[in-house]
Amino acid sequence: MIKILILGGTSEASALADAIAQRGLPAIFSYAGRVNSPKPQPLPTRIGGFGGVSGLVAFLAQERITHIVDATHPFAAQMSANVVTAAAQCGVKTIALTRPAWRPVDGDQWQSVASIDEAVSALAYPPQRVLLAIGRMHLAAFAAQPQHHYVLRLVDQPTRPPSLADYTAVIDRGPFTLEGELALLETQCIERIVCKNSGGEGAASKLIAARGLGLPVVMIERPQQPSRLEAHSIEDVMSWLGGYY
Repeated sequence: MIKILILGGTSEASALADAIAQRGLPAIFSYAGRVNSPKPQPLPTRIGGFGGVSGLVAFLAQERITHIVDATHPFAAQMSANVVTAAAQCGVKTIALTRPAWRPVDGDQWQSVASIDEAVSALAYPPQRVLLAIGRMHLAAFAAQPQHHYVLRLVDQPTRPPSLADYTAVIDRGPFTLEGELALLETQCIERIVCKNSGGEGAASKLIAARGLGLPVVMIERPQQPSRLEAHSIEDVMSWLGGYY
């Protein structure tokens, strides 16, 4: 009998959970635990890491998981690598639900970089107001460029102040509208944006707004992922699952 593990944290994961719940398929939804108040799901939900490949293997066996859908953030490279390895060890079928990466178009002023460290180096400019739309995990790295005022967009209020000399925290949860992004950039007098190439339509509004305002963007490109089966829509994942129940 089929039993599905959805590794979530994206809007696509939530949409997939809805589709699977509507079909009445047995499934577990897993959050990494990076935010304080994750979105409720219509499926049994667990929160927290697995403890590497060995922990994931043990969980798959304990829960008798037959299928994994990796719908984590495109930058959760270690988790995605663990999924491929654990699934191969257990004989569990797996697919990744991914967003196509963003590509620059006419009018974009992107500086593509390969890592957080390269993004920090790319800010070797005189003082500016910089929007850091990268989540909370890597904020401390930008203390190496203390001349800027950083505007931090976060899902949760920080429990401890970030180790940045000069910052403003904006607490908000997407998806974001173009009107809202324009208002944020103009109200905060943003002069440069740093973001990750997470892809998808819901997070693209800031790039459209930046294009319209002529703002430069430091774009952190995605880490390399292991070879794996991928889908780019809920329908494709449901079709893949449909062959097994």
